[in-house]
Amino acid sequence: MDTFAIKKGFWVIIWFVFLLPDTSLFGQNDSTHQQPKSPIGFPVIGVLGDTIFYVYSRLGSASPLERATTISDRIQRIVEEGEDFVEDSLQVVPYENTYDIIYRGLIVTNVSPTDALLNQKEIWTLANDIKSHIASSLMLAKEDQQLTRILIQSVLVLVVLGIAYLLFWLLKKGFKRIHLYLETDRDKWLKNLAYKEYTFLTAQQEMQIILVFLRVLRIFLFVLLVYFALSIVFSIFPFTRGWADRLFYLVWSPFTSIFLSLWEYLPNLITIIVIVFVMGYFIRFVKYIFSEIDEGKLHISGFHADWAMPTYSIVRFLLYAFMFVLIFPYLPGSDSNIFKGVSVFIGVLFSLGSSSAIANMVAGLVITYMRPFRIGDRIKIGDITGDVLEKTLLVTRIRTTKNEEITIPNSSVLSGNTTNYSTFANRDEGLIIHTTVTIGYDVPWKEMHAVLIEAAQRTDRIVKEPQPFVLQTGLEDFYVSYQINAYTKESNLLPRVYSDLHQHIQDVCFEKGIEILSPHYRAARDGNRTTIPESYLSKDYKVPSFQVKIEKEPYSD
Repeated sequence: MDTFAIKKGFWVIIWFVFLLPDTSLFGQNDSTHQQPKSPIGFPVIGVLGDTIFYVYSRLGSASPLERATTISDRIQRIVEEGEDFVEDSLQVVPYENTYDIIYRGLIVTNVSPTDALLNQKEIWTLANDIKSHIASSLMLAKEDQQLTRILIQSVLVLVVLGIAYLLFWLLKKGFKRIHLYLETDRDKWLKNLAYKEYTFLTAQQEMQIILVFLRVLRIFLFVLLVYFALSIVFSIFPFTRGWADRLFYLVWSPFTSIFLSLWEYLPNLITIIVIVFVMGYFIRFVKYIFSEIDEGKLHISGFHADWAMPTYSIVRFLLYAFMFVLIFPYLPGSDSNIFKGVSVFIGVLFSLGSSSAIANMVAGLVITYMRPFRIGDRIKIGDITGDVLEKTLLVTRIRTTKNEEITIPNSSVLSGNTTNYSTFANRDEGLIIHTTVTIGYDVPWKEMHAVLIEAAQRTDRIVKEPQPFVLQTGLEDFYVSYQINAYTKESNLLPRVYSDLHQHIQDVCFEKGIEILSPHYRAARDGNRTTIPESYLSKDYKVPSFQVKIEKEPYSD
């Protein structure tokens, strides 16, 4: 295998591995000649691995890739012949409808009308541009092959490596000094970060955070130092300058792309900010209106004050949803298939996993506008009785008379019966409480009515007007059922009211000499003591004696 083929293969590998297609049309980083977007061009590689120009069209039976490879080989052959390159020997010669670029009888390349059309130039101008770039590449290769220049470049590499090592040593020493200073004097300037009795960060935790930050900073600076050192070293030698460009592109291209993307996205971002700003103030205005209704300052016919804040929550949610609909087209990537797929996936998950939650939310809305109870009301749901603590879209929280907090899903509240003790207790007539007493038939009913009414009137939390009343609810086998009914406005103290009422019923019955017997109790008074407590009996009370009556039949002989 000849030397020319080896060098050609080496530069082709270097181009594919380290070099990116240049954005310029010809030469090295010539920003005035832009590469056409279509069709695809193939680079012509110079002696030093630089991209001289691109070939886009066929010529005869040769494809663009074959033309680019052939031109690269011929340029390499000029150097391989061993003679010093003479720029004047490179000429542009017209031939029929094309122009040939010739060097001492060697046709380096041909420029056809198709090439000129694709490059949007006159054919003569394009041929001279290609000639100029080939000459520049060969002259640069000639200069770089001089021994004096190679020695200077080698010395520069050693200087750069020496400076890089010195900076590395200084950074290492500097971080050691900083670490030693932190360990020695941390008690002087590191204090616990606390607010009142809660400590967010202790001095030890702050020290760990600082050490982690310094460690990350040291690694970043070392990597940055290596990056700049390699970039400078690669840029010194001509055949490695492409590597330097590659390193620069790998680091700065993402930042450039991000900056350009942000700059292009800036109008959309301003639109989003304006939408959010306007919608934010509109929501504040809506909140003000509903707050006025909630406080009773603004009255709307048919709209209750306790509907205000729940309705505001619904309106706010709808406004935020509308705002998101307006913003969505301006979000980055909103029109991509991935974004749409993720949105559909999240929607499906939400639909499948929130059926019970949706049912509770719907029930919560229905309960809100049905107004079966309010916060603070004494209610009974199923077998649970207590005061309403909280009413949300999902659940209702109740505190029982034993200070137990019970959370009931709104769907359960809506599907069952709810008893509200506070609705009429807060009005003029009040809530009717009732209890039943069973008394034997030996006690006159009028006397029993008076006893029960007196007992109700003695109870503190029972109102005087309307007056209590008695209902006889049954005439059983051994007793009569009397139900005392009384009005109260203390719905949240019903257990205490009932307890006081029962105590007074006992007191008044005992005072009147009325025994409250068990349902199937049968009294035999002869020789039996009364069940009334002794403190209610008179001082001359005596246990009745047995009465025995004997009937004698007449005696006959």
